[in-house]
Amino acid sequence: MLMNSVLMLFILAIPIACITWTFTHEKIFEESQEYIQKRIKKASSKLTHKFFYMLSCEYCLSHYITILFLVLTKYSLFYPDWRGYIISGFSLVFIANVYMGLFRMLRLDIKIAHKESKQ
Repeated sequence: MLMNSVLMLFILAIPIACITWTFTHEKIFEESQEYIQKRIKKASSKLTHKFFYMLSCEYCLSHYITILFLVLTKYSLFYPDWRGYIISGFSLVFIANVYMGLFRMLRLDIKIAHKESKQ
């Protein structure tokens, strides 16, 4: 039972990381990213600034994507009540951000190798 829960933790973190990374970094959402950056720079209040910053920050956005996944999957870690949701939420955010960090390092290695092959 515990092993299944831990396995689910690592599996559920994958789509959370993918969605978060895609929205905050990939070209397909370039127009959205530009709009968000403009709104951050021109924000008239701190609340507006923080709201749009949350959409541009992969760490911040991963919390909200995780909440969505917890609602959809009802995944709970260790406890079947609200405590399990809190533990699983922060655990999913952590693992998803580890995945994104590893992906960032992999992409950097690929870019370096690509530049070296052109020279």
